[in-house]
Amino acid sequence: MSTRVFIADDHGVLRGGLRALISAQDDMEVVGEAANGPDAEAGIKATEPDVALMDISMPNGGGLAAIAAVKQSRPKTRILVLTVHDELGYVRAASEAGAIGYVVKNVVDTELLAAIRAVAQGRSFMDSSVSLETRQSMQTKVAEAIRGRKASQLTEREREVMGRVAEGFTNSQIAEELRLGVKSVETYRSRVMQKLGLTSRADLVRFALECGLLAPGKSAP
Repeated sequence: MSTRVFIADDHGVLRGGLRALISAQDDMEVVGEAANGPDAEAGIKATEPDVALMDISMPNGGGLAAIAAVKQSRPKTRILVLTVHDELGYVRAASEAGAIGYVVKNVVDTELLAAIRAVAQGRSFMDSSVSLETRQSMQTKVAEAIRGRKASQLTEREREVMGRVAEGFTNSQIAEELRLGVKSVETYRSRVMQKLGLTSRADLVRFALECGLLAPGKSAP
C-alpha cells in the first residue's frame, strides 16, 4: 500500500520537483498540494494523506499555524517539515506545533525519501544539522503521542482496572471495589494488556505513570 503524501509549499517549481521525486517511488503517491496555509489545511482534510510535507514559511498565516490546524483537524496525518530554516528555534516551534520530522531544503533526495518513510511509520526524523538535544525532544514528543493514542483506545472501565492493577491491587480487590466478578477483572486486564501491546505488570506500571494514570507513591490498601 502506497504512502499518501500531500505537499504544501509556496514555491511552484519546488512543488513540481517534489511531486516528480515522490511519484517516481513505488511505495509513494502524491494526493494533493497547496501553496499556502489555509489551502493546505483544507486539502489535507479532504485528501486524508498519511504524510504532509510542509514548509514553515508560507503566506496567509504561515506554516506553523497551518501545522497546528492540521493536527487539530486531521490528527492521523503525520507532518514532515521541509524548510530553509535550520535554526534551533524553528525546529522547536515546529515540534510544538505537531511536526514529527524536520529536514532542510538542501537535503539530498535519498534523505528526504527516508524521512518521508520514517514519518509515515510514526517515527521521528531529524536532519543531521539539528542538535542532539532537539532530536531527543522530538522523539519524546512522538513517544508521548503514541502512548496517548493507545490510552485513548481504552474504555472507562478498562482505564479503571488498569489504574488499579498498576497501583498493586489484586484481582480480588479490584473486583470488590468495582463490584465486578474476578473473571471479569481478569478479562479487562487481559484486554488492556493486548490493546496497549504490554507483556508484563512492570510495563503496565510504566505506561500508567507516563500517561498520568498513576500517581507516584500511591499504594494498594
